[in-house]
Amino acid sequence: MSGRLILASASPRRLDLLSQAGIRPDEAVAADIDETALAREKPNELATRLAVLKARHVANSFPGDFVLGADTVVACGRRVLGKPADEAQARKFLSLLSGRRHRVYGGIAVIGPDGNDHTRCVMTAVHFKRLSKDEIDTYLKGGEWRDKAGAYAIQGQAGMFVPRINGSYSNVVGLALTETLALLRGLGYGA
Repeated sequence: MSGRLILASASPRRLDLLSQAGIRPDEAVAADIDETALAREKPNELATRLAVLKARHVANSFPGDFVLGADTVVACGRRVLGKPADEAQARKFLSLLSGRRHRVYGGIAVIGPDGNDHTRCVMTAVHFKRLSKDEIDTYLKGGEWRDKAGAYAIQGQAGMFVPRINGSYSNVVGLALTETLALLRGLGYGA
């Protein structure tokens, strides 16, 4: 067993989170997969399925290593709010989240050296305050919404929109650390 850890993601947020936990993946490789939701797929199912697909896609090139895949899905009810295509869609997402509670699902998948996949899905409830048009305009001008599920980054300026969360903060950022570390350790990584 090599003991190497490969992150199936090029996300700087996930690398930073792992680094905070004292883990530095040996390699980080973006997984180019189709992230389209299936018909009638629930947000938690989507997050888990995409995490597994990413991990499997990358694991093909790294047999015998630990491969960590993750995906974040923001959902308002059953409606999935992905990465907005443009500023107009980002505005719609933020307007929808304004004054409401929504859920962030973090899918985690680890392909062990034995080739088997092991998964977790973590849910965090995020409460947004009611946003004014000026607050949305200012946030959008800053560009932080780009490439962010739900059009916001809680670790950035959007943190001022969130009076409270219930659950894992790191999950909202991009990777539920407690659950990820437990999964890796349970499979023997770092042992």
